[in-house]
Order: sequence, then C-alpha cells, then structure tokens
Amino acid sequence: MATQTHDVLIIGGGISGSALLYLLARYTDVKSLALVEKYATIASLNTHGSNNSQTLHCGDIETNYTLEKAVKVKAGAAMLERFALQSPQRDKLIYKNQKMVLGVGEQECEFLHKRFAAFSPHFPAMQCLEKDGIARLEPKLVEGRTERILALATTDHYTTVNFQAVSDAMVGAARVAESKSVQVQTNTQVTHIRQEDSVYVVQTNNGELRARFVVVSTGGHSLLFAQRMGYGNEYACLPVAGSFYFAPQVLNGKVYTIQKDKLPFAAVHGDPDILVPGKTRFGPTALVLPMLERHNWATIPEFFETFSFGKGVRGVMWDLMKDSEIRAYMMRNMLFEVPVVRERLFVDDVKKIVPSIQVSDLTFAKGFGGVRPVMVDKANRKLHLGEAKINPGTGIIFNMTPSPGATSCLQNGEQDMRSIAAYLQCQINEELLAKELKY
Repeated sequence: MATQTHDVLIIGGGISGSALLYLLARYTDVKSLALVEKYATIASLNTHGSNNSQTLHCGDIETNYTLEKAVKVKAGAAMLERFALQSPQRDKLIYKNQKMVLGVGEQECEFLHKRFAAFSPHFPAMQCLEKDGIARLEPKLVEGRTERILALATTDHYTTVNFQAVSDAMVGAARVAESKSVQVQTNTQVTHIRQEDSVYVVQTNNGELRARFVVVSTGGHSLLFAQRMGYGNEYACLPVAGSFYFAPQVLNGKVYTIQKDKLPFAAVHGDPDILVPGKTRFGPTALVLPMLERHNWATIPEFFETFSFGKGVRGVMWDLMKDSEIRAYMMRNMLFEVPVVRERLFVDDVKKIVPSIQVSDLTFAKGFGGVRPVMVDKANRKLHLGEAKINPGTGIIFNMTPSPGATSCLQNGEQDMRSIAAYLQCQINEELLAKELKY
C-alpha cells in the first residue's frame, strides 16, 4: 500500500507547530495536514508552563525591545489573545493581571521616563508611576526602599498564558476542521528528512511520512535538521537555559526589571505562577548548556553537531567572554545552579524587586526552566537574538523561535502559512482571518 502524501507536514508539536496547524486547517483550502511530536503529549517541552514565564509579551514592559519591535510584538500578542478569548476553554488559557517594569535609581528612572514618552502613544493603557503609585499596586516593592523608583505599569489586561493549554486547544480545533484530513501523531520521532523530486520523505520511528511541504518547528533541533540537509550552515546554536526560584506570594502581578544593554539575556522578573498558586516565581537565570533540551543528556552530541566551533563562533564567544561584566554575569549564573550557595547569591537579584526578601524565602524550582536556542551568526560574529527562520524556497521551512516565540506563534505561523500558500498555490480565507484574529 502506497504511503499517503500530505500537503503539509509539521514536525514539532509545541506552540509554534500547533499554531501553524490551526491556521492551515482554519484559514486555507489545504486538504491534508499532519503534525508529529516526539513526546507523548503536545507541548510538553519548552511550551510547558514550567519551562517559561507564562507571559503574554506585548512590548510595553520589555525594555530590550525597540519601538518598532514592540509594535510588531503587540500585534502578535493581540492575535493570540483573540484566539484564546474565542476558545471554549478560554478560562484555562489566558489570565488578566497587572504588570510593570521597575526602574531603580536615577539613571533607570530617567530611562523609563524617556521610554514612556516614546511608547505611551502606542500603548495608551500604560501608566508612569512614582513611588506612591507603585505602592498602591505592589506594596512590597517600596517597603524599606530609600532610592528613587519609577515604574511603567498596565492594569486589568491579559498578561499570562498557559501556552501548553493553548497548544492543545489549537490542535483540537484543527482536528475538527471541516473538509480536512488532519493527522496528529505523538511518540513519533523524526530521524531523517530527504527530498525526492517534489516530495519530502520523512523517516520516523513509526515509519515513513511523505509531504509536499514540510515545516520543522523543533527549537534547536530545527537547525540540526536544516544543517543535515545542507541549509543554515551560517548559524550555530547556543542553548541558553533558564532556572527559577519560588518565594511566598510577595507580588500581586508581574514585575520586570530593566534589561542591561550589554547582556543578551533576560533580566530577572517576578511572576505569579498559574501552575503553583500562592507562590511568586523569580527568574530566569541564564546558563549556557551543551544540550539542545534541558535535562536531556542524549542531546549533548546533537548540540556539538550544530555548534561547529569554527572561527565565527570562536569570535562571538571571545567577544562575550573578554567583557568583564558579561564574564562575571555568566560565572555568577553558573553558581546559581550550585545547591546551598545558589539561594544566597540569587537573593541579591531578587532584592532589586523586593528589598525585604530573605534567603529563607527562596526555594530553587527543581525541574522548572527550559532552553532557548540562541542562534550565532557566524559570518557577522554576533548573536541573533530574535526569531530565526530558514526558508530556502524549496518547500521546507526550519523555525528556531526563542522568546517571544510563544506570544508571536500565530504571527510567525501566518508568515509560514503565506509561504506555504504561495508554494502550493492554495487559497487563504483572508476575510475570516481578519475577522477572527486581527484587531
């Protein structure tokens, strides 16, 4: 019996793959779709709530975003918000809360003042709060504080997402789409992809799959698959792991801190945790690990296959390590993984948010934290910190999506959907797409 040839095969059942499956099933006339996921459940890796900060990134409190990027991310967040609010499971997908970015000291406060002037026309709900205003929302931020503080805050907005639940909802909606054949296979690990004429043949532990178009959305493994097919050799993968700490519920909402320009890693923030009620989760730390998946030692050889420690990679690593501030930061984050001393070190970072926090209040969140595949641009000797995509125009796309990839999943998926539609010459229901997902 001949193997069925699907129109589109998606490899990876995280939030990115799930979003694309939903978009194709709901808004195009593509007839045959398949999604494969190597684990037993959808979105059980980096999309799972224990492995990310559960944040709907809108661009207003993320100080490492330019205004241009913030406006783009806001549009992507709006698409995800609209999907969640239209879902029958909406109360389990998305949550309202308050959020703010905190500036401590004169320099940071002036930075936020200038940012407010530039960003507030695009984010009309944003407030600029001095100490008294902050105290009304987050009293723990001002207790015992002597230095000046200032915050940009938003209240009564959707801030928090259970991305795994959203992925499940997207896959569920795709599976019941009318006039579609939609196959979803879990416990299915892809081992090899090859092209035969106009069809891709995908070998898995459960047999062979065939498709006219393939999209690989598997984090750092996407680059591995790409390079094995001769694409993406201009990149190397630098996996950055994040760990978290729990404290009693000392915050009412999300509190971010200002990103340091020199440090290409997330600044520490505090968040209510939808998976662990009654706690505040602080983090993430930033630790470079030689594995493509956190806690999965079997991915170490795969890391070295993608890392290719050549001249360009050595140049980027040298540029990072020769800076004393970055070097000290990376060494400190290594110590954040060492039992006994880690809470004593990390408490200083948390005190910037909650001055009264004590070492005894912090507990290392064992088993929490994922890996972000940061791309190293070898030719230009720099880190590629945004979403990375390899699209050679041959009917295959490879997606590597660090933050805010989850927030922007539908926005990124729309881009892939349009590439697929052009390649397969299929139609997109633009009217329905605009009505349901666009503001």
